[in-house]
Amino acid sequence: MKNLKGTWPQAIRSFLIPLFIIGFIRWALIEPFVIPSGSMLPGLQIHDHILVQKWTYGLKIPFMDTWLVQWAQPKRGEVLVFKYPQNPSVFYIKRVVGTPGDLIEFENGKLTVNSVQWQQQPIEPPVGADPRFDYFTEITDLGTQHIVRYRSGDLRSQEKISVKLEDGEYYALGDNRDESMDSRYWGVIETHELVAPAWKVLLGCEATLKSNAMLCDPSTIRKDRFWIPISH
Repeated sequence: MKNLKGTWPQAIRSFLIPLFIIGFIRWALIEPFVIPSGSMLPGLQIHDHILVQKWTYGLKIPFMDTWLVQWAQPKRGEVLVFKYPQNPSVFYIKRVVGTPGDLIEFENGKLTVNSVQWQQQPIEPPVGADPRFDYFTEITDLGTQHIVRYRSGDLRSQEKISVKLEDGEYYALGDNRDESMDSRYWGVIETHELVAPAWKVLLGCEATLKSNAMLCDPSTIRKDRFWIPISH
């Protein structure tokens, strides 16, 4: 008769060790997210599956929003995943435009940070882009570049905003400026709501599985949306 001594401890170890490894990777190294909306078009598309770098800002106590250790902070121009301030169970992704101490001014699509206006240079629409929008290369005060879009002509939003950020506060906008629910509408992001900067588009698809919104429908994978760096 086969000796079954040790079978249960071995089975438990073989079950728990992979869970521990996966948990450690998601806690400290990388974590996947799915883009649910078009607020970051044209750079990030609906159903893009992205990876974030969890260690960039520090490490939080597992299953909590308290920082165990924090060695860096978001920079202006970074694409950030964070917990939605009005519902922490929901994750949002936007571009950081203001950090603690900054004065943020926004009027008729023009963004000014600490009295320095971010330059917007008109560009030709990307291939397949929606013709109802105008596209621009936006250059931050730190010299980084990314693409933003606005509705064409008089359809552009007319917000006029001036906000002075306090310690531990961040201001974020979507790159799809006229179709993004962002800090203009729900306020600032606080330090405990930070998750991690976006790193890569792992892959993109036209639709996710009905049974699991975190997984691409293999029949709809976009061949041009694979392992793409996210502009900062």
